Amino acid sequence: MKSRFVTCLPLAAALLASSAFAQKTTVEFWTFNLSPFAPYFQDAVKKFNAANPTLEAKWVDMNWDQIQPKLITAMAAGKAPALVNFNVPWTHEFARKGHLQALDGLSNGASRNVYLPVALDDLTVNGKVYGFPFYNSVSVIAYNKDLYNKTGINAQPTNFNEFIAQARQIKQKTGVAAFSPKLATKSGDGGMARWFMYLGLPVVQNGKAAFNTPEHAKVVDLFADLYKSGVVPKDSFRLEYEQEVAAYSSGKLAMMTTSSTALKRVEVDNKAMYNKTDIMPFPVAEGKMALGAWLMSYVIPKGYPNTEAATKLGLFLTSDEQQLAIARFTETMLPSSKKATEDPYFMAGKNSKEPIERARAAAAQSMKYARTPMLPPNALPDEATMMKIFNDQMQMAIEGRKPTSKALEDAANDWNRRMAKK
Repeated sequence: MKSRFVTCLPLAAALLASSAFAQKTTVEFWTFNLSPFAPYFQDAVKKFNAANPTLEAKWVDMNWDQIQPKLITAMAAGKAPALVNFNVPWTHEFARKGHLQALDGLSNGASRNVYLPVALDDLTVNGKVYGFPFYNSVSVIAYNKDLYNKTGINAQPTNFNEFIAQARQIKQKTGVAAFSPKLATKSGDGGMARWFMYLGLPVVQNGKAAFNTPEHAKVVDLFADLYKSGVVPKDSFRLEYEQEVAAYSSGKLAMMTTSSTALKRVEVDNKAMYNKTDIMPFPVAEGKMALGAWLMSYVIPKGYPNTEAATKLGLFLTSDEQQLAIARFTETMLPSSKKATEDPYFMAGKNSKEPIERARAAAAQSMKYARTPMLPPNALPDEATMMKIFNDQMQMAIEGRKPTSKALEDAANDWNRRMAKK
């Protein structure tokens, strides 16, 4: 009898192990364009699975243009993943269509305290939070110290007007264009609409264009004057990211309003220019927004059955510890959680000799203002066409080919006509 019992033990253990394995729930999460950081995600998955024996996290990365169609197909087939990496406009669009699950723990619960309020505000739709705040970005001012030393400027700008005044002084004293205002729109993240939002001016309100006002005209006139006087480059409407980095690296721009990523490029392209680069925060304006923010999040698709498991993984991936880990790994991402933003990793770079480390410290100081600029979801019935019309009109006004008032009026009339037919 004893021998039979002993003989059965390995079998029983195997069955128990098999049962435990069978009970594991796969919690799949999707990201886009993050495969260069695979070692970070592999380590995160390993940690999560070790701490949650009944769950098995699975990471899938894909290109940014694949994630929406694949998600829609998966939802239609009843096979939605637990979490999907979304940006803010996508989060609002899908939440308003009823395709996402509201996150009660972030809408009303204690988990809210983990994140910066601006990040939760970005992901709030009709009073409910629909995403776990993940990484963010924000612009800093990288400037050529040699050129600055010729201007007599000895203090950082504390507001937008001071920034513009210093830009004019740089052009006057050095003859070099001060900065590129990111008016090129080919890459999709430039143009005047974002400057309006940064300055606290509405673009769309109550289903109508809201930019045909004297306040908006004053801003366009300001940029037209900067363009005419050479404070911003004559090819501003063609300067995308690559061209801006090249112009700064070659000494044709005194400043870049940029992220840490661009500084890495400068370091590679022109080490001498990198070494004479210093950093300061970009000032906050009336919109109470830091320039250049673009928050990423994780959302739970509607129909994913195990909300508790998805929430556990979402909180883990966006915890202070994990946000700090990915920021350290990438050296360019910025966290959206409170404690991670205040970690010495960021502040230690404040007095570093390395510009990229000073940029990290300056950006971290701006994170409490890091709101993602966006138009109300679905406000524009043909967004691509309407934004092109708007940007074309702004370009004509800034280049002096059309009166500002007429450009704003024509763009607003076109938008209102299209929105009325919606």
